[in-house]
Amino acid sequence: MTSLNHIVTEIRNGIDLEQTDRPLSAEMLPISRIETISENVIDFSRVKYATPSLKERQKYQLRNGDILFSHINSPEHIGKAALFRGNKLLLHGINLLLLRINQEVCYPEYLSFYLKSFAVRARFRTRCKRAVNQASLNQDDILSLDVPLPELGEQKRIATFLEKADRLSRTRRYARQLSDTFLQSVFVEIFGDFLIKDQIGILNDVLARPLSNGSFESNKLYGSGTPVIWVDDLYHTITIDLDHLRRARLSEATIQKYSVLEGDLLFTRSSLVREGIGQVNIVPRLRERTAFECHIIRARVDQTKVNPFYVLGLYRSPYGRRFIMGRANTATMTTIGQTAIQGLPCPVPALPLQQKFADIVRRFDRLRAQQREAERQAEHLFQTLLHRAFSEGGL
Repeated sequence: MTSLNHIVTEIRNGIDLEQTDRPLSAEMLPISRIETISENVIDFSRVKYATPSLKERQKYQLRNGDILFSHINSPEHIGKAALFRGNKLLLHGINLLLLRINQEVCYPEYLSFYLKSFAVRARFRTRCKRAVNQASLNQDDILSLDVPLPELGEQKRIATFLEKADRLSRTRRYARQLSDTFLQSVFVEIFGDFLIKDQIGILNDVLARPLSNGSFESNKLYGSGTPVIWVDDLYHTITIDLDHLRRARLSEATIQKYSVLEGDLLFTRSSLVREGIGQVNIVPRLRERTAFECHIIRARVDQTKVNPFYVLGLYRSPYGRRFIMGRANTATMTTIGQTAIQGLPCPVPALPLQQKFADIVRRFDRLRAQQREAERQAEHLFQTLLHRAFSEGGL
């Protein structure tokens, strides 16, 4: 074993420059950010743009073989790493650590795969400092990581083998990502003309009860008890996945006040990244009483007026997202309040048309469940191979 400290020749945070979503001049260059690390690869579609000085460009331009590392993020995303390969120009932005390694002793792909392993990610999660929905790792905890380091040729062989398994896992993820836009397209196809003609009405008009924020409970209460929906449960699925919820020991009064029902809509009210604000999801049929936590806003609609699946599609569509993003506030993190949510435009088409869309969502959700299972199996295979590759027996 060799500590990461003896492999890394440089570790530092990125440059903090004013950024824009697109280049406004020839002097503006792409710059990485936390969202740039997507599924452990660098996603160039999620970069922003900034104007560095020549000195800043020379200092912060990524080099072939550099690794970007997520050390400030939500706890489940702590320790994500992405390898920079190729000749594209990219600057190293703030809130991502750069790991520049000695390539004479360590093959970058090998180290990148090691950082993706379950054991390493679990180690970083247990060592991070937590505050509400944000966590951080200090450099000493990162550099103290022990790395199994065979000779360079063996590292390359292992990395080549793992790349084949990772490609299967990425293919499964890509199939899911392609399907993400399906419901948006269906929604626009069914309701597009109606939305253009009729923008009368707001969400507050169709609520069955006032909006509500969730419950704040001490971390020491978590571990067993009542299922609690958290912000990260609202992403990546069409309806909330009830099988992997955190549990907390809640009082009966708390459960009654903060419980959810089938068809409730849940919005994120705070997010570290602007794109995550106002994310909406829907509660499926429940097997037991379930609560929701304080970074979420609950909306319960009057189903004699509006189908909750229609509202889900409305605020996931480009039409609805435009209004949500326009009402969000960004400081240290991005937030949106109850007043902004209840004032969102909510045109109401005929209920049979809404029901048609709801039926499509339910059928599509079953397909997505099959996709998630195929993705889970591919990721399990990949993690199994990672474990074997870095254990004493090896591949």
